[in-house]
Amino acid sequence: MVTRYLTLCKVIHKYLFVNFTYCQVKQRLEVNLETLFTALLWTAAISCGVMAGVYFAFSAFVMKSLSKIPAASAIAAMQSINKVIVSSTFLPLFLGSTVASLILVGQALFDWTTEGTLYAAVGGAFYLIGMTGCTMVYNVPLNNKLAALNPGTRESSEFWHSYLHNWTRWNHVRTAASTAAALLFTYAISLN
Repeated sequence: MVTRYLTLCKVIHKYLFVNFTYCQVKQRLEVNLETLFTALLWTAAISCGVMAGVYFAFSAFVMKSLSKIPAASAIAAMQSINKVIVSSTFLPLFLGSTVASLILVGQALFDWTTEGTLYAAVGGAFYLIGMTGCTMVYNVPLNNKLAALNPGTRESSEFWHSYLHNWTRWNHVRTAASTAAALLFTYAISLN
């Protein structure tokens, strides 16, 4: 009888201990996921804000400045900018902000219950479509065409005027998308 009682106590204790541990793990996991979500929001908000600033600089004065100098010099300057920018901190920031936005959109597909998830998802979509998509579809192909040109030719001078107009127009879209994403991520942080 005592042996059965002790065995029953061990089973009950083991069952309670396992359930208690499971509940603790689940609670800690939920807290860690909330912390991760908040950290990801901060990362996305700051990195998208920095990207918006970079694009704003190009839209506000870099491209305008290049339009004021002879085409050959402007082409050579932009070719140099395009070479330097991919080996600078711009590329990790570009890729990191894109990955953070993608994760936030993906997270929203699985969990709409966390405060700010809708705003994070919309911000991520703005960024992925308006910044990353626009960059890949419009700005990068224009940069590739520019890279292939010899700055001193008549053909390159004619292309430059078209490039300047089209590249800047799509850069305005990237600026607006990055700014909107940063604002939406910041608002999602305020709700969290």
